[in-house]
Amino acid sequence: MTDPLAQIVGLLQPGAPFSKCVTGSGAWRVRRTQSPNPYYVAVLKGSLRYRDHQSGEVIVNAGDFILIPSAQDFMMWSDVPSSDNDMVIDPVILPGGGYRVGSVDGPVDMRALVGYCIFQSDDATLLSSLLPELVVVRGEYRLAMLMQLLGDEAGGSKPGREVVLQHLLEVLLIEALRSTVELGDAPGLLRGLSDDRLAVAIRGMHARPERGWTVVELARQAALSRSGFHERFQSAVGMAPMEYLKVWRLALAKDLLRKREASVGEIARQVGYRSSSAFSVAFTREVGVSPARYARDMHALPGMAAGEFEGAIA
Repeated sequence: MTDPLAQIVGLLQPGAPFSKCVTGSGAWRVRRTQSPNPYYVAVLKGSLRYRDHQSGEVIVNAGDFILIPSAQDFMMWSDVPSSDNDMVIDPVILPGGGYRVGSVDGPVDMRALVGYCIFQSDDATLLSSLLPELVVVRGEYRLAMLMQLLGDEAGGSKPGREVVLQHLLEVLLIEALRSTVELGDAPGLLRGLSDDRLAVAIRGMHARPERGWTVVELARQAALSRSGFHERFQSAVGMAPMEYLKVWRLALAKDLLRKREASVGEIARQVGYRSSSAFSVAFTREVGVSPARYARDMHALPGMAAGEFEGAIA
């Protein structure tokens, strides 16, 4: 069976190379107004609290994982009472590596791995637009095992530690995205897939992007009226059915163009366009360059180098 979320994550080529181990003691607060990439927190010990401009207060306990696809103006603080006087501007860099927030000399009551995710694909906005504004995963057995491995590795000093941490974080990210999450009220792909009727239509679009789908056909797949399907899809996913189909087709087209394994005409047919010209017009309108130019530009780009991750919990 086609798995839309797995397909999207696969196209985005996720990784989490920018991570730091942060420990907290006593009262502390951290606020960030903007982060350049999706941001994650994996709590290994103790608890912390999170809030942003959209979500209410969220308590994140040991074994919990949160992913913020579009990190804008959020705050985290200690489980013990704190005030603005406890705001951390620059975390303390510890002699053995890692960072400390709160009391430098106090006992450690919180330990977490925090960092930014990167996507090798240039379609990072696709994932951000289709996921809830905050992904919270709790009580997942597989995640718990990964968290234990992460905790052991983060606290150790064995050779190859950074490489192992990077790969464990990549697995943790993918596992979190496909685990049962607290959806809240935000629309997105996960909410659409949680609706049995909408899920049939979404899987159909992903399984056969070359088909000439219409709203009527998709509504029939979902066993809903045309108007009922359109309204339900818009409410759950956050965009109209045909807009979602266009976004998915263009993401597939970009991936195929990057691979340079098929002609523009063949790619056009694979993603549901009847002619190369119609595909070229639609692609250029959305991407800003023609399919042929996009393929050339992507082929000429060097491999992405992971820049240095500066900061700890920011």
